[in-house]
Amino acid sequence: MDSDELLGSTAPPQGGSFRFYLDGQRWEWSDPVARMHGYQPGEITPTTELLLSHKHPDDQAQVAALFDKMIHAGEPFSSKHRIIDTDRRIHHVIVVGDRMLDKNDQVIGTSGYYIDVTETLETDPREFNAALTEAVAKLEQSRAVIEQAKGDLMLVYGISSERAFGILTWRSQQTNTKLHTLAQRFVDALAAETTLPASSRARFDHLLLTAHKHPDTQPMTQD
Repeated sequence: MDSDELLGSTAPPQGGSFRFYLDGQRWEWSDPVARMHGYQPGEITPTTELLLSHKHPDDQAQVAALFDKMIHAGEPFSSKHRIIDTDRRIHHVIVVGDRMLDKNDQVIGTSGYYIDVTETLETDPREFNAALTEAVAKLEQSRAVIEQAKGDLMLVYGISSERAFGILTWRSQQTNTKLHTLAQRFVDALAAETTLPASSRARFDHLLLTAHKHPDTQPMTQD
């Protein structure tokens, strides 16, 4: 998922976003996440130790294990746990994180968001699980559309996955458009304007129906 998307205005209601960079193990959080922990925006710089200190004692081991996998394995995650703010109030939160990648598809950190579901959980516990399911689904949808856009570029230009991602990132930066938004608009525009001639579609159908008979090939690496 695009990290720029997560610290902007697209954060979910009653929640906010964060980034974690492997380089220097640096954290950034949006103003709503700072307030969720009881701090004013800019009052304190988040760290792994600070974030863990705000976890409910019964949830600290679970979250510490997630952080360890995030830091050392770069794994996406989702968690529902409790945090305690500076006024000792307990917040029930959903936290979802995905890998941040550079233009070479190398993991450089994690980006994601917090959703405070305290009121929802108190009124209807079933909605808590529904909110977590929805958050994870949105994360997967965002990742899928970026992969689809990469695949379109790879097919048309005959380039590698890394180069395709680099092109999308470049256009995202040049146009000041969030990566997920750019990918979605590109995929939608391509689908709306591209119509294969009958002969090409027939060839496509043939390749699909006979793919199981084709010899294995090496992954594309050329630029």
